Amino acid sequence: MYAVYILTAILLVLSLLANREKTVRALRIALGRFMKIAPAFIVMLVLVAVALYLLPEQVLLRTLAPENRWVAMGAALGIGSISVMPGFIAFPLCGVLLERGALYMVLSAFSMTLMMVGVVTFPVEKKYLGGRLSLVRNVAGLLVALAVALVTGLVFGELL
Repeated sequence: MYAVYILTAILLVLSLLANREKTVRALRIALGRFMKIAPAFIVMLVLVAVALYLLPEQVLLRTLAPENRWVAMGAALGIGSISVMPGFIAFPLCGVLLERGALYMVLSAFSMTLMMVGVVTFPVEKKYLGGRLSLVRNVAGLLVALAVALVTGLVFGELL
C-alpha cells in the first residue's frame, strides 16, 4: 500500500511541476467533492462499527464452520452481505475461520460478499448511484459471489 502512496505523491509533485494552477484547481475540486460525500461517509462508518459490534468473531465461527456445507455457505452469503469490514480485518478473519474448520467455498462466499455486496451501505450507495443501479450492483455481486464460491468448492473438492 505504501507503494501506491509513494507513487501518488510522486505523480502529484510532477503534476505541480507541469502546471501548478491546474493541479491546485483539481485538488480544490477533489476536496470540495470529498466534503460533500463526508457526511454520508461518516454515517456509513458508524453503521460499519455497529455491524462489527453486532457480529463478533465467535458468532461468525459458530455459524460458518458447521458440518452442513450448504447451511454454512448460505450463512456466509448472508452474513457477508449484511456486514461491512475492511479487507485487512476480513482476510485474517478468514484465516482464523479456515483454521477452525470452515470450508474454502464458505470462506470464498463470505469474503466475496463482504467486498461486493453492501446491505448496510445501500442507503449511501442509493444516494449517489440511484436505487436501481445500486440494487442491480448488489444482486450481481451476490450472484458472482455464489458462482465463485461454487467454483471454489469444485476446485477444492468440497462439492464432490
